[in-house]
Amino acid sequence: MKIKTALILCAGFGKRVQPITDSLPKPLIVYKDETLLENTINFLIKIKIKKIKINVFYLKEKIIDFINSKNFPINIEIVDDGETILGTGGGTLSLIKKCNEDDVLVINPDTIWDDSYVKSIFEMENFYFEKKIKNILLIVNNLTCFDKRFNGDYEVKNNILLKEKINNFKYTGCQIFNKELISHKQLNYFPISEIWDELLRESKLYGYEYKGEFKHLTDFEIYEKLFI
Repeated sequence: MKIKTALILCAGFGKRVQPITDSLPKPLIVYKDETLLENTINFLIKIKIKKIKINVFYLKEKIIDFINSKNFPINIEIVDDGETILGTGGGTLSLIKKCNEDDVLVINPDTIWDDSYVKSIFEMENFYFEKKIKNILLIVNNLTCFDKRFNGDYEVKNNILLKEKINNFKYTGCQIFNKELISHKQLNYFPISEIWDELLRESKLYGYEYKGEFKHLTDFEIYEKLFI
Protein backbone atom coordinates (compact mmCIF):
# COMPACT_ATOMS: atom_id res chain seq x y z
CA MET A 1 0.00 0.00 0.00
CA LYS A 2 1.00 3.61 -0.51
CA ILE A 3 -0.46 4.40 2.91
CA LYS A 4 2.03 3.50 5.60
CA THR A 5 0.14 4.15 8.86
CA ALA A 6 -3.10 2.70 10.21
CA LEU A 7 -5.03 4.00 13.20
CA ILE A 8 -7.02 1.48 15.26
CA LEU A 9 -9.78 2.94 17.46
CA CYS A 10 -9.81 1.05 20.78
CA ALA A 11 -10.98 3.57 23.36
CA GLY A 12 -14.74 2.97 23.51
CA PHE A 13 -16.76 1.57 26.41
CA GLY A 14 -18.41 -1.16 24.33
CA LYS A 15 -21.70 -0.63 26.18
CA ARG A 16 -23.78 -2.50 23.62
CA VAL A 17 -21.85 -5.70 24.38
CA GLN A 18 -22.36 -5.54 28.15
CA PRO A 19 -22.00 -7.51 30.38
CA ILE A 20 -18.97 -8.88 28.46
CA THR A 21 -17.36 -5.44 28.43
CA ASP A 22 -17.90 -4.77 32.13
CA SER A 23 -14.45 -6.27 32.70
CA LEU A 24 -13.04 -6.75 29.20
CA PRO A 25 -12.44 -4.06 26.58
CA LYS A 26 -14.33 -4.81 23.39
CA PRO A 27 -11.17 -5.17 21.22
CA LEU A 28 -10.05 -8.07 23.44
CA ILE A 29 -13.16 -10.17 22.88
CA VAL A 30 -12.06 -13.46 21.31
CA TYR A 31 -13.36 -14.67 17.94
CA LYS A 32 -12.13 -18.04 16.67
CA ASP A 33 -9.07 -18.21 18.95
CA GLU A 34 -7.86 -14.65 18.50
CA THR A 35 -8.96 -11.29 19.85
CA LEU A 36 -10.64 -8.76 17.58
CA LEU A 37 -7.62 -6.49 18.04
CA GLU A 38 -5.19 -9.25 17.08
CA ASN A 39 -7.31 -10.04 14.03
CA THR A 40 -7.15 -6.38 12.98
CA ILE A 41 -3.39 -6.09 13.52
CA ASN A 42 -2.72 -9.27 11.55
CA PHE A 43 -4.93 -8.00 8.75
CA LEU A 44 -3.03 -4.71 8.60
CA ILE A 45 0.25 -6.62 8.40
CA LYS A 46 -1.22 -8.62 5.52
CA ILE A 47 -2.02 -5.47 3.53
CA LYS A 48 1.53 -4.16 4.09
CA ILE A 49 0.85 -1.38 6.58
CA LYS A 50 4.15 -0.34 8.19
CA LYS A 51 3.05 1.45 11.37
CA ILE A 52 0.05 1.14 13.67
CA LYS A 53 -1.21 3.64 16.24
CA ILE A 54 -3.84 2.53 18.77
CA ASN A 55 -5.79 4.84 21.05
CA VAL A 56 -6.89 3.62 24.48
CA PHE A 57 -9.09 4.88 27.30
CA TYR A 58 -11.52 2.36 28.84
CA LEU A 59 -9.72 -0.54 30.60
CA LYS A 60 -6.61 0.69 28.84
CA GLU A 61 -4.19 -1.30 30.99
CA LYS A 62 -5.62 -4.54 29.61
CA ILE A 63 -5.08 -3.43 26.01
CA ILE A 64 -1.56 -2.17 26.81
CA ASP A 65 -0.69 -5.44 28.56
CA PHE A 66 -2.06 -7.43 25.63
CA ILE A 67 0.04 -5.54 23.08
CA ASN A 68 3.13 -5.83 25.27
CA SER A 69 2.59 -9.57 25.68
CA LYS A 70 2.59 -10.12 21.91
CA ASN A 71 5.56 -9.85 19.61
CA PHE A 72 3.84 -8.38 16.59
CA PRO A 73 6.26 -7.88 13.65
CA ILE A 74 5.19 -4.27 13.13
CA ASN A 75 5.77 -0.87 14.75
CA ILE A 76 2.88 -0.27 17.20
CA GLU A 77 2.42 2.90 19.24
CA ILE A 78 -0.25 3.18 21.94
CA VAL A 79 -1.76 6.63 22.45
CA ASP A 80 -3.59 7.33 25.73
CA ASP A 81 -6.67 9.51 25.18
CA GLY A 82 -6.19 11.05 28.63
CA GLU A 83 -8.69 11.76 31.40
CA THR A 84 -11.90 11.91 29.33
CA ILE A 85 -13.16 9.82 26.46
CA LEU A 86 -12.79 11.55 23.09
CA GLY A 87 -15.22 9.64 20.89
CA THR A 88 -14.45 8.41 17.37
CA GLY A 89 -13.67 11.91 16.11
CA GLY A 90 -11.57 13.08 19.03
CA GLY A 91 -9.80 9.73 19.15
CA THR A 92 -8.95 9.94 15.46
CA LEU A 93 -7.65 13.49 15.94
CA SER A 94 -5.54 12.37 18.92
CA LEU A 95 -3.92 9.67 16.77
CA ILE A 96 -3.48 11.82 13.67
CA LYS A 97 -1.58 14.39 15.73
CA LYS A 98 1.04 11.66 16.21
CA CYS A 99 1.37 10.96 12.46
CA ASN A 100 3.89 12.36 10.00
CA GLU A 101 1.85 11.26 6.98
CA ASP A 102 -1.09 13.24 5.61
CA ASP A 103 -3.09 10.17 4.57
CA VAL A 104 -3.90 7.34 6.97
CA LEU A 105 -6.07 4.24 7.14
CA VAL A 106 -8.53 4.37 10.05
CA ILE A 107 -9.98 1.01 11.10
CA ASN A 108 -12.26 -0.35 13.82
CA PRO A 109 -11.53 -3.72 15.46
CA ASP A 110 -15.27 -4.42 15.83
CA THR A 111 -15.30 -5.84 12.29
CA ILE A 112 -13.96 -9.32 11.57
CA TRP A 113 -11.35 -8.59 8.90
CA ASP A 114 -10.32 -11.40 6.57
CA ASP A 115 -8.73 -11.98 3.16
CA SER A 116 -11.94 -11.11 1.34
CA TYR A 117 -11.36 -7.42 2.19
CA VAL A 118 -7.87 -7.16 0.71
CA LYS A 119 -8.81 -6.53 -2.92
CA SER A 120 -11.47 -3.95 -2.02
CA ILE A 121 -9.11 -1.99 0.24
CA PHE A 122 -6.38 -1.87 -2.42
CA GLU A 123 -8.95 -0.74 -4.99
CA MET A 124 -10.29 1.87 -2.56
CA GLU A 125 -6.78 3.20 -2.03
CA ASN A 126 -6.16 3.41 -5.79
CA PHE A 127 -9.42 5.34 -6.25
CA TYR A 128 -8.47 7.69 -3.40
CA PHE A 129 -5.13 8.67 -4.91
CA GLU A 130 -6.25 8.68 -8.54
CA LYS A 131 -9.16 11.05 -7.78
CA LYS A 132 -7.03 13.14 -5.38
CA ILE A 133 -9.75 13.16 -2.73
CA LYS A 134 -9.51 13.63 1.04
CA ASN A 135 -11.60 10.73 2.32
CA ILE A 136 -13.25 7.47 1.35
CA LEU A 137 -15.30 5.00 3.39
CA LEU A 138 -15.41 1.27 2.74
CA ILE A 139 -19.12 0.47 2.56
CA VAL A 140 -21.21 -2.68 2.17
CA ASN A 141 -24.74 -3.38 0.95
CA ASN A 142 -27.21 -4.48 3.63
CA LEU A 143 -27.87 -7.61 1.60
CA THR A 144 -24.40 -8.97 2.37
CA CYS A 145 -24.42 -8.11 6.09
CA PHE A 146 -24.56 -10.87 8.69
CA ASP A 147 -26.62 -8.48 10.84
CA LYS A 148 -29.61 -7.32 8.78
CA ARG A 149 -31.63 -5.83 11.65
CA PHE A 150 -30.88 -2.19 10.90
CA ASN A 151 -31.20 0.12 7.92
CA GLY A 152 -28.12 1.38 6.11
CA ASP A 153 -26.32 4.66 6.65
CA TYR A 154 -25.98 5.87 3.05
CA GLU A 155 -26.83 5.50 -0.58
CA VAL A 156 -24.05 5.75 -3.17
CA LYS A 157 -23.91 7.21 -6.68
CA ASN A 158 -20.68 7.31 -8.65
CA ASN A 159 -18.80 6.69 -5.39
CA ILE A 160 -20.36 9.76 -3.74
CA LEU A 161 -22.35 9.01 -0.60
CA LEU A 162 -25.85 10.40 -0.12
CA LYS A 163 -28.53 10.36 2.56
CA GLU A 164 -31.89 9.23 1.19
CA LYS A 165 -35.20 8.17 2.74
CA ILE A 166 -34.07 4.56 2.36
CA ASN A 167 -30.35 3.82 2.61
CA ASN A 168 -28.93 0.45 1.60
CA PHE A 169 -25.24 0.81 2.50
CA LYS A 170 -23.42 0.59 5.81
CA TYR A 171 -19.98 1.75 6.87
CA THR A 172 -17.71 -1.26 7.47
CA GLY A 173 -15.34 0.43 9.91
CA CYS A 174 -12.50 1.17 7.46
CA GLN A 175 -11.74 4.49 5.82
CA ILE A 176 -8.89 6.44 4.26
CA PHE A 177 -8.63 9.87 5.74
CA ASN A 178 -6.56 13.02 5.17
CA LYS A 179 -5.52 14.89 8.31
CA GLU A 180 -6.53 18.20 6.72
CA LEU A 181 -10.18 17.27 7.34
CA ILE A 182 -9.78 17.18 11.11
CA SER A 183 -6.69 19.19 12.08
CA HIS A 184 -8.78 22.35 12.68
CA LYS A 185 -10.83 20.65 15.42
CA GLN A 186 -10.24 20.99 19.15
CA LEU A 187 -9.07 17.87 20.98
CA ASN A 188 -12.23 16.99 22.87
CA TYR A 189 -15.19 14.64 22.53
CA PHE A 190 -16.89 14.48 19.13
CA PRO A 191 -18.02 11.70 16.77
CA ILE A 192 -16.30 11.24 13.40
CA SER A 193 -19.76 11.59 11.83
CA GLU A 194 -19.44 15.36 12.39
CA ILE A 195 -16.69 15.41 9.76
CA TRP A 196 -18.66 13.08 7.48
CA ASP A 197 -21.78 15.27 7.72
CA GLU A 198 -19.79 18.34 6.68
CA LEU A 199 -18.49 16.47 3.64
CA LEU A 200 -21.94 15.04 2.90
CA ARG A 201 -23.42 18.54 2.62
CA GLU A 202 -20.76 19.41 0.03
CA SER A 203 -21.16 16.12 -1.90
CA LYS A 204 -17.57 15.28 -0.96
CA LEU A 205 -18.13 12.17 1.14
CA TYR A 206 -16.89 9.22 -0.90
CA GLY A 207 -17.53 5.49 -0.64
CA TYR A 208 -16.16 2.28 -2.11
CA GLU A 209 -18.18 -0.92 -2.01
CA TYR A 210 -16.94 -4.17 -0.49
CA LYS A 211 -19.07 -7.01 -1.86
CA GLY A 212 -18.29 -9.81 0.59
CA GLU A 213 -20.09 -10.76 3.80
CA PHE A 214 -19.80 -8.14 6.53
CA LYS A 215 -19.49 -9.51 10.08
CA HIS A 216 -19.39 -6.92 12.82
CA LEU A 217 -19.79 -7.12 16.61
CA THR A 218 -22.76 -4.77 16.84
CA ASP A 219 -24.14 -5.74 20.23
CA PHE A 220 -24.71 -8.62 22.67
CA GLU A 221 -27.30 -10.27 20.41
CA ILE A 222 -24.72 -10.58 17.62
CA TYR A 223 -22.10 -11.71 20.16
CA GLU A 224 -24.33 -14.65 21.05
CA LYS A 225 -24.85 -15.54 17.38
CA LEU A 226 -21.29 -15.10 16.12
CA PHE A 227 -18.98 -15.69 19.06
CA ILE A 228 -20.51 -18.49 21.10
